[in-house]
Amino acid sequence: MPAIPAPVVTIALLIASNLFMTYAWYGHLKDRSAPLLIVIFTSWGVAFFEYCLMVPANRIGYGVFNAAQLKTIQEVITLSVFALFSTYYLKEPMGWNHLIGFGFIVTGAWFIFHKWS
Repeated sequence: MPAIPAPVVTIALLIASNLFMTYAWYGHLKDRSAPLLIVIFTSWGVAFFEYCLMVPANRIGYGVFNAAQLKTIQEVITLSVFALFSTYYLKEPMGWNHLIGFGFIVTGAWFIFHKWS
């Protein structure tokens, strides 16, 4: 069985890590009745799993991608996961201004990855 290519593993781990981190940072907003200290410690517990995925993703991906590219991939994934999370979990509408802003970020990613001669 052939090994999974490093870029695929890197991106899959970054997606999974961002699912945990988005929930850790924003999941508590749906029900704000829990005491803040409990929310902080719960979020730290959830974020532990984000680190368990993010650190290997960066280790595996570094060399295939440079550090700026890894960070750019992570940010695009973060915004994508957040857009879905805020729309479907928090039930917040995604406006045209959000889409245009995200589009600018994706355009920035294109500049990071484009091979300039």
